[in-house]
Amino acid sequence: MTALKARVVEVVHETADAHSLVLEPAEGDRGRFSYRPGQFLTIRVPAGDGWAARCYSLSSSPLTDDRLKVTVKRVDGGLGSNWVCDNVTAGDVLEVLRPAGTFTPSSLDDDLLLVAGGSGITPVMSILKSCLAGGSGKVALLYANRDERSVIFADELKALTEKHPGRLTVVHILETVQGLPTPATVRSLAAPYTGRQAFVCGPEIFMDMVTETFTGLGMRVQVERFFSLEGDPFEEPEPADASETGGDEGEIEVELDGETQTVPWPKSERLLDALLRAGVDAPFSCREGNCSACACVKLEGEVTLDANSVLDEQDLADGLILACQARPVTDRLKITYDG
Repeated sequence: MTALKARVVEVVHETADAHSLVLEPAEGDRGRFSYRPGQFLTIRVPAGDGWAARCYSLSSSPLTDDRLKVTVKRVDGGLGSNWVCDNVTAGDVLEVLRPAGTFTPSSLDDDLLLVAGGSGITPVMSILKSCLAGGSGKVALLYANRDERSVIFADELKALTEKHPGRLTVVHILETVQGLPTPATVRSLAAPYTGRQAFVCGPEIFMDMVTETFTGLGMRVQVERFFSLEGDPFEEPEPADASETGGDEGEIEVELDGETQTVPWPKSERLLDALLRAGVDAPFSCREGNCSACACVKLEGEVTLDANSVLDEQDLADGLILACQARPVTDRLKITYDG
């Protein structure tokens, strides 16, 4: 079973339209909730007579917070965000998938430039707190909002800045004061930090503008993009059609959470489905090739991807593949989720 249970122990009203859910894993699921800074949870939400799923970033840090926390900002017409903000209360139990995502720094000791727009602060906050608590690098945050009342985590950011004056710099960009962010504004504010890797999260148009500007400055940029999931990833996959394989079966050697095991891989089945069916607790979210939650590193063997909206040419050159879209080319594949 892939779904996990988490009880809501507190609902924090961060702003008028942003709520944080503080979560306590069910006792038997606790070990499956380990996460890295910047990752997200996939939460099952009601949709008419059925179910859907939405991804929400963890604003908590695995180094500083005893409990997990996701922060959800209401979106006009948003199925999941409105349900969370209007209905979820302390004591509710949510169905979730294990934390996942690749929007996470390779080292907490690196100097970083973090850029957030609106609720894009959520994964950025997780990275920021983790770097300050467990690393040695300096962190600069550029944070764009409509006005002061829209600033999520305003008090927490102020307290962290006062606690780490030599390591944390926070620059607020308020539409009511400076106007909408422009390439010229972003270029000027980023000038002291162009040697750092940048992590960017926010509205699509904001991320595109920042990414184009930073790329023009020769900076390394990593973005976090979320898509509305079309199906319900909590549903169990359909069994592989044995008639399509003619008994032809390969194998996968998989490293996950410090353990290595080898499982069969029917040639007609996608990699993720084969792993889950064999009892491997592999991370995933959308099952559609859109979110990178299932990304792993190919160490041996070859695959083809049915779809890919998130991995770029450099990712593919580095061996990254999407387990939810991978089909075998060779009889044997070796992958790792621990790299």
